[in-house]
Amino acid sequence: MSKFTSGGYKKSLSYALQGLSVAYKSQRNYRFHLLAGFLSLLGGIFLNFKCIEYCVLILAISFVITAELFNSVIEFALDAVYKNKYSKMVKMAKDLSAGVVLIAAMTSILIGIMLFGRKLLIMYLY
Repeated sequence: MSKFTSGGYKKSLSYALQGLSVAYKSQRNYRFHLLAGFLSLLGGIFLNFKCIEYCVLILAISFVITAELFNSVIEFALDAVYKNKYSKMVKMAKDLSAGVVLIAAMTSILIGIMLFGRKLLIMYLY
């Protein structure tokens, strides 16, 4: 079998799940974002979010988790290429990818404030 031949959908799914498992086991921030996302979804259930509110919430959560996964990919790849040796350019690349996660998280927090704040304000006032 050629290295360019597909192993099938089951094999691809298996590799993807292995990757998520690696991220879960090795990345503390990934676990934190998963927990925050899960708690946000529970909060949406408690506050009776409408379908569109859930869609926005799920997009915000997946935005942060995706950014965190890309950050991990960049860190693993650069550490492998540079064999864990210090490099100013590697540090800059890692800092930039961490900045992407920060922007994603801050954006999601703002979305959360808008979604949950409005619902909680309505509950509090009535």
